Amino acid sequence: MTEELLEYEGLEKIKVDFQYLVTLFKEMLISIGEEDLAAGLSFDGGGEPEKIDVSNEKLTQALGICFELLNLAEENAATQYRRKSETKFGVESIRGSWGETLHKWKIDGVDQNEIAKKLREVKVVPVLTAHPTEAKRLTVLDIHRELYLLLVKKENPNWSTSEQYGLKQEITSLMERWWRTGEIYLQKPRLEDERNNLMHYFENVFPEAVRLTDKRLSDAWAGLEFSPELLQWPEHFPLIQFGSWVGGDRDGHPYVTAEFTASTLRLHRNAALKMLRKQLFELAGRLSFSSYLVSIPDEFLSEIERSARLFGTEGQKALDRNPSEPLRQFLNLLLLRLDHTIEGNYSLGEESYFRSANVLLSELRKLRKLLIELNAIRIAKQWLFPLERMVMSFGFHLSKLDIRQNSAYHEKAISQVLAASGAEDSDYASWSEEKRLDFINRELKSNRPFLVVGTSCGTEADNVLGYLMEVKAYVDEFGSEGIGSVIVSMTRSLSDLLLVFLLLREVGLQDAHLPVVPLLETIDDLVAGPGILSAYLQHPVIVRQREASENFTQEVMLGYSDSNKDGGIMTSRWNIYKAEENLTKIGDELGVKLCFFHGRGGTISRGGGKIHRFLDSMPAGSMSGHIKMTVQGETIANQFANRLTATYNLEMFVAGTARQAMINSNETRDERLYETMDLLVNLARQTYRKLLDHPNFIDFYTGATPIDVLEQSKIGSRPVHRTGQRSLDDLRSIPWVFSWNQSRFNLTGWFGMGTALGEFKSRYPDDFKRLAILSKDWPFLKYSLIQIESNLLNSDRKIMNEFADLVEDQRTRDELMDLILKDYDSCLTKVEELMGDSVASRRISKLENNKLRNDALQVLHEIQIDYLKKWRELREMDQEQSDQYLMELLLLVNVLSGGLKSTG
Repeated sequence: MTEELLEYEGLEKIKVDFQYLVTLFKEMLISIGEEDLAAGLSFDGGGEPEKIDVSNEKLTQALGICFELLNLAEENAATQYRRKSETKFGVESIRGSWGETLHKWKIDGVDQNEIAKKLREVKVVPVLTAHPTEAKRLTVLDIHRELYLLLVKKENPNWSTSEQYGLKQEITSLMERWWRTGEIYLQKPRLEDERNNLMHYFENVFPEAVRLTDKRLSDAWAGLEFSPELLQWPEHFPLIQFGSWVGGDRDGHPYVTAEFTASTLRLHRNAALKMLRKQLFELAGRLSFSSYLVSIPDEFLSEIERSARLFGTEGQKALDRNPSEPLRQFLNLLLLRLDHTIEGNYSLGEESYFRSANVLLSELRKLRKLLIELNAIRIAKQWLFPLERMVMSFGFHLSKLDIRQNSAYHEKAISQVLAASGAEDSDYASWSEEKRLDFINRELKSNRPFLVVGTSCGTEADNVLGYLMEVKAYVDEFGSEGIGSVIVSMTRSLSDLLLVFLLLREVGLQDAHLPVVPLLETIDDLVAGPGILSAYLQHPVIVRQREASENFTQEVMLGYSDSNKDGGIMTSRWNIYKAEENLTKIGDELGVKLCFFHGRGGTISRGGGKIHRFLDSMPAGSMSGHIKMTVQGETIANQFANRLTATYNLEMFVAGTARQAMINSNETRDERLYETMDLLVNLARQTYRKLLDHPNFIDFYTGATPIDVLEQSKIGSRPVHRTGQRSLDDLRSIPWVFSWNQSRFNLTGWFGMGTALGEFKSRYPDDFKRLAILSKDWPFLKYSLIQIESNLLNSDRKIMNEFADLVEDQRTRDELMDLILKDYDSCLTKVEELMGDSVASRRISKLENNKLRNDALQVLHEIQIDYLKKWRELREMDQEQSDQYLMELLLLVNVLSGGLKSTG
């Protein structure tokens, strides 16, 4: 069997499974009296479903469920495809996997000792955020998970006829519950709801995903016959940890209070400790070694006795629970220490609780050492290894909470602090960069705060100092492990970073060494970033931190969203690519390892896409082995809702990071290539800005997209606008992308490139031919073009025109649609030219995917446009009727998101 045949089987499986699920869904509808609705559901690509006499609301909900059934069938088919591919073609057949990565290194002649060394240097941190892109209710996400598991269960060929019938009944019953639940958010989700959703992944998904990802690496290592001694204990494996923004990210989010940050930090800690206690208890249940059969060293037995005496009666009970089983006694005493840690009972001294997760880890390593001495290596690997890895990954903090705020907000805060302290000139925002640096440098030589504790200064200052004081309280009690980074959004100068140290000093955090991180978001900031970083790393404050830390790493966050909104997709990607190179060069010159934090969104426009291809597209030599990456909105459920999918995506992340970290860039830079790309990108940006800078663009955008519906949506706790104004600068990049996707323009993922490629080919035909060659060999260009083409294929010219007809000014509509559609047509043609083969021959899976969805999407867009027109007409005249249309439009937003597999 060839890989092409296997792929064909996968496509057929999607169709078969989807039709099975749709058939059951129709049967369920008929059983509850919805015969007409069932008759109107058609997903065979044979044309629009027949017109039926049912409400649009019911039809919308039914089609939405069918889309989700299709998504589940695709996810399950992908898992089965990977299994079959590995079975038939070997572990190296899965693109981006550990099998492929290790196999490539082996055939390239990379020494296994070098590989083992590199693996130990890798550290990846997925950071979960709750930006307003998840359009599904949490209850419905749970139903999706249940249904996926039933679909997987159905794969078992050994079920009897009665068992198959029972499974069918379970699926049908679940579908009825789903149908009667509804998908739309009727109330705006609270921060607590978003946090609880993330907690599900931290507690129930990631521990198992880490274990299975480690196993995938271990199995691939053994399968390729590398030395087992080089990869057997927890510290030999790449470090996987997790981060969160929910409760710490307050950039334009007024509801993230100091109290919510404090409660989040403690919630994380309590969950981690309970999770570890459960695993420690289970380990104790398994290590039932008898002292009558196993000779335990006297030193180990003495330590058990000494520890038991410390705890008095409690310690004796721990011993008496398992007489003659010293390993269990040892673990019982660790459980006792952990209970004291959970309860905050520190009265018996530091040996009666765990000051940090590292202390617990050292105790577990004592146990590992004993098991190795007893020649019980198999048992250590099977039962102790997962607990050690859990401590390494989750510690006592579960997830590191990043603290993010905008540089402009910090400016207001320090102005208020200065005013409250009696400073003569407190208008910090109006100061020049030189004056700011003089002031900050002078102040940083002192340890005294500006204010007496408890002084109220103003909204921004009280807010900033309030949450930093909660961070201080947490750090004082538990250490800084639970705190990620202090991220400065819209970092535009050195002073934006250094100012944070004054705010940290104000609450007593100046010696906590919390990492202060620039977030470079716009094109101009990405260009200025290397200069900012160079000055920052050479500043005395950072030099002292570097000297105090043996493994100092500087984090730099790169923004995909605002750079895309600012300059278009290729301008954004190319400037991020160059920024990574230039920032890495600064780090290398100063001897500082960098950790890039990629602020990716779920959509292609905001950095989304297959993670292994994303990692492979990075500039050679820019990956230190340490990396952070946001996982936002609906992407969290798409990537991690189900165990095997979660394992696959985590493996892609870790293996891809290791693969990039192994690459050294010793090649001389091809200056002509960079000139070529700069020319192309400049042409693309000119066209992009021609659209956005058009005097009537906002009117066009407001009419031709459902942005006004999204402003009323209940899909996230965060406001759509930063300050409440509808302007391009004020609009968040997420609803910006979301609105264009809903109206099927998707122009944030392609616009500007069509005209640019056409002009470029006309002016520089030889360079265009060279780009065609590079599109096959240069991962950055290949990945970018595939992403752009995917956005083009997700666009729909007919729907674009129908939405554009909602624009009131006909002249503006015609002028801007002419610009957009010419670019669209040119982009489709020119990308195909560069790729060398037709879309039909290269994108079979993508086109089949679209074919299954298109007919139903057309029906929904027809309803959406009709209702949008009526809602806009009525909202100033008939509030009650207007609200009814709005509810239907919100449901349509939700359902179309599922059908398009995309929000913002």
